[in-house]
Amino acid sequence: MRVPSENEIITQHKVSSTTARKALNELEQAGYASKIKGKGTFVLVRNVERTATKILGFSSNMRQTGHKPSTKLLNSKLIKSGYSATINGRWYSMKGPVLQIRRLRFADGIPMMLEERYISLDLCPDIDKQELEGSLYDIYEDKYSLQLAEINQMLSATVITDKKIKSLFKLEKDIPAFFVNGITFCAKEIILEMEESIYRGDEYRFSVKAT
Repeated sequence: MRVPSENEIITQHKVSSTTARKALNELEQAGYASKIKGKGTFVLVRNVERTATKILGFSSNMRQTGHKPSTKLLNSKLIKSGYSATINGRWYSMKGPVLQIRRLRFADGIPMMLEERYISLDLCPDIDKQELEGSLYDIYEDKYSLQLAEINQMLSATVITDKKIKSLFKLEKDIPAFFVNGITFCAKEIILEMEESIYRGDEYRFSVKAT
């Protein structure tokens, strides 16, 4: 999308040429737009980038990349028998009871991620009575004094084809996505939560740094 030209900004907003030029320069310097010689200034499509080597919650990730996060709790239920999954070739099992929650995460009102989390009720009793449309990491730390020690995740490519999931993401066509299967520890081998999440591939990039 083209950004209004310097003359258009002057006409529309009744400002000086210096102010109009400064506004365009600040947009470009901040990474929101790019100037193409002979054509004008255009808005840049800014994908959200998430590092795969750092513990960072969704809300913090969104704020860090200049977006406003929000969350919608779709449903929750108690699973008395616990939960198990294979992650990076290893079988992990959480003893019950666990709380399963399904949430849709947004950036600037755009659906970005669909997640299912399985939370240990032994470690987080009555967490179902907390505000679950905020940051779970903040709840773990502030309410239960739990510190995240390690996150182990398995990232794979998939395609969003399910009609219900596409409806949640407000998609009309199939799109590529990232599927994340993960486990979070609050101490050595003490499982705090496990997750299955879908990140839309047209809005997300994952980065890995190795040394």
